[in-house]
Amino acid sequence: MSVVYGVPQQGNAVQTSGWGPLSALPGNPLIWVLIASELAVFGLALAGYAGARAKNPAGFAADQDQLNRLAGTINTAVLLSSGLLAALANEARLAGNLTKARWNLAGAAALGCVFLVVKFFEFAREIAAGNDIDSSPFFTLYFLVTGFHALHVLLGIGILAVVAFFDSAENIETATAFWHMVDLIWMVVFPCFYLLR
Repeated sequence: MSVVYGVPQQGNAVQTSGWGPLSALPGNPLIWVLIASELAVFGLALAGYAGARAKNPAGFAADQDQLNRLAGTINTAVLLSSGLLAALANEARLAGNLTKARWNLAGAAALGCVFLVVKFFEFAREIAAGNDIDSSPFFTLYFLVTGFHALHVLLGIGILAVVAFFDSAENIETATAFWHMVDLIWMVVFPCFYLLR
């Protein structure tokens, strides 16, 4: 038995029993540390959004009315479908069906790309209408928060692609945990920016 980064190893399998409650979660325990930190960052950003909105509800509502709710709704459906494919990839890998797992990972990543394309055109539409990061507090927060989320989607696509080749059960569980975090964050960001009045 050897020790790598303080985690005991036996052969090629990572032993995660030293992680306490995190050991019972799917995937590598470090992903849950990352997920917790990312949720905290987005939580603080959305708390800042709520505070800024409370100071100027009429201005925020007027700016919010300029967003393309259809694009946001489409992206919500795209990400939820992608999350389903990621979950199916995880189930297929646990059942030993590597081919099905890889196809589901590819589908999840492809839908992530669709999300980014829709978001790109949405950003382009807002900028063409004169709404950029400096236009108002609403659009500053909109571009920062949804842009930061889009970067997480891009990172998640990369992670899904990597684990399609390094397809151990733990790797796929780790990747799908990250991808579900991306879904979860969007499910809070979408109503905050597009729907709540």
